[in-house]
Amino acid sequence: MGTEGTETTRPGVGSELPSLEIPITRTLIVAGAIASRDYQDVHHDAELARRKGSPDIFMNILTTNGLVGRYITDHFGPTAVLRKVAIRLGAPNYPGDTMVLTGRIEELDERPGPGTGAGAGTMTVTVRVVGANAIGKHVTGTVTLTLPGTDTGSGSETETTVTVSVTDEEAS
Repeated sequence: MGTEGTETTRPGVGSELPSLEIPITRTLIVAGAIASRDYQDVHHDAELARRKGSPDIFMNILTTNGLVGRYITDHFGPTAVLRKVAIRLGAPNYPGDTMVLTGRIEELDERPGPGTGAGAGTMTVTVRVVGANAIGKHVTGTVTLTLPGTDTGSGSETETTVTVSVTDEEAS
């Protein structure tokens, strides 16, 4: 007979993050550019973008940066705090496309903390993430975030560190 109750699943090396599909709309591109104060015409004026050799307006890096952050915090929860984001753009995101963000945990490093409770210590997690659209890979880079933990032994709070790497390689 099995035991009844709730099972807690911890992430492990090779664990896949759920994918996030983001429709790339003209509104998303323009709103992201305005919100980040990027007034370059290629992010809001289709005719000027075409004159400069682009088939249409395209998403700026700051909007992509925010979407990568959203992907990570959607997975790790609302208490996740982004500490470092370093990304590189590849294929442009044009209106009408869909960007799919995927991730895979590649490394886990747990270090004990000052207490013995469930939240004591630090966990560093490295995740490979690919943001792709119909043309190819749109974004690659690295994200580092922290997650708060509670040391049930002493009542003091600790932090868990999670490093997310967005790389050029496809998740195998």
